[in-house]
Amino acid sequence: MAKRKENPSEMPVEERLKNLYQLQTILTEIDRIRTLRGELPLEVEDLEDTIEGLKTRISKTEAEMTDIRTKISEMKGKIELANSQLATYREQLDNVRNNREYDLLNKEIEFQTLEIELCNKRIREAQTQEKSREEYMSKSKDELEGRMQDLDVKKNELDEIVAETKADEEKLREKAKNLETTIEPRLLQSFKRIRKNCRNGLGIVYVQRDACGGCFAKIPPQRQLDVRMRKKVIVCEYCGRILIDPELAGVKPDVPATEEKTRRRSRRTKKEDE
Repeated sequence: MAKRKENPSEMPVEERLKNLYQLQTILTEIDRIRTLRGELPLEVEDLEDTIEGLKTRISKTEAEMTDIRTKISEMKGKIELANSQLATYREQLDNVRNNREYDLLNKEIEFQTLEIELCNKRIREAQTQEKSREEYMSKSKDELEGRMQDLDVKKNELDEIVAETKADEEKLREKAKNLETTIEPRLLQSFKRIRKNCRNGLGIVYVQRDACGGCFAKIPPQRQLDVRMRKKVIVCEYCGRILIDPELAGVKPDVPATEEKTRRRSRRTKKEDE
């Protein structure tokens, strides 16, 4: 017995299949627990990503608003400088000595006046942008608050479900881990690959009513016999699932309809004869 545990490949096929079906039963129960949680883990993850995106958006908007305010401040500084120079040029107009100086001062006054108008225009544009960013940030903050509230609700729901099922899941995982050591590595790897490719996660199924319990395709009599003999690992020719005898799986085999009718007829005949 100790030798078999050390080397699963030396176990009889019957024992390997039995262990594999027990592993399937445990993994199915783990899947059921995960289903109880539903889409909550994904919803929590999506909300966390959305919240992170909103925070980044708000941070970026705040940086843009800081730049806008800096530009407004710079424009106001330029206006103050231009007004100061205007005052100086207008004072100098009273002391001009010739037409050339008068024309030069007028050009400077005109230039500074245009500079003030341009700065005022840019300030108005910047203030419009600032207002737009403020509204945008206000909406983003409201959305962030709403998403954070949703996240708290979803996290609480998930925590409650996890708390209820965590102990059971850990026990099942421990059982599954122990069982895996009793299964030949190549067989275990094939089983996991089959499970991954199946929607319902069933990698091993028992034969029911002469058909595969996974895809329900009809199984030829010879293959059915091979499954009942339990001398080698048999897989379904259609879906690739590993097949097991119902008795080995601990399931009462279904009686085919034709066989059931034959039995009923024989009982009737026997009663008539009596």
